Amino acid sequence: MLRSKTLTVVVLLSLGSSAFAQRWVEYTSDRDRFAISFPPGGPMVREIAYESEYGATFPARIYSSEYDGARYSVTVVDFSDAQRIHAERTNKTNADDGSLYWAVDVLGSIAYAAWNIRKRGGDVTYDAFHYIQRVAGHQLQITSADRSRTYAGIYLHDTFLYIAEATVPAGSPPPIMFQQSLALFDQDGNTFNYEYIHHPQLRIGGG
Repeated sequence: MLRSKTLTVVVLLSLGSSAFAQRWVEYTSDRDRFAISFPPGGPMVREIAYESEYGATFPARIYSSEYDGARYSVTVVDFSDAQRIHAERTNKTNADDGSLYWAVDVLGSIAYAAWNIRKRGGDVTYDAFHYIQRVAGHQLQITSADRSRTYAGIYLHDTFLYIAEATVPAGSPPPIMFQQSLALFDQDGNTFNYEYIHHPQLRIGGG
């Protein structure tokens, strides 16, 4: 299905019969090639600088919303210019000064994002490989000291890293509508489902 080339917010009328379900919206970002269901009103969007494991700074956007005591966000990191950004950075050490490290940084970005979520603290109750549309990723579930629960899914598709997080108050049901609605698009704005588990394909070489 081809998506339009503008950001769109479409009211979801088919996610259930309850008034609660009908208030949620499907938010589509053609720029960052994803769609996901957000609470009423859709997300706020802000530009950030995302620091990678090797200290490189990448352009990123955070799509976020708060609703009924819960927080929802999708962080999208754009690695499309990773090789140049790494070549120009001034904070290299002898350990990471090589032509391969831009690719190592990108390929390790799922593990690094998961580590950053874990180090916030809390009881990790789920921590395992996951995939959507046969795109490889990772899922985490963490219970904090106040008994709120964080559900995170992290996926790397082409040159985009997606970090989807929902934190719900103690006693709240899992954020299934948010978690299960994430969809990724190809460079032409089409949905897809790979035949096999997909890992990023990078042309790398050198020492």
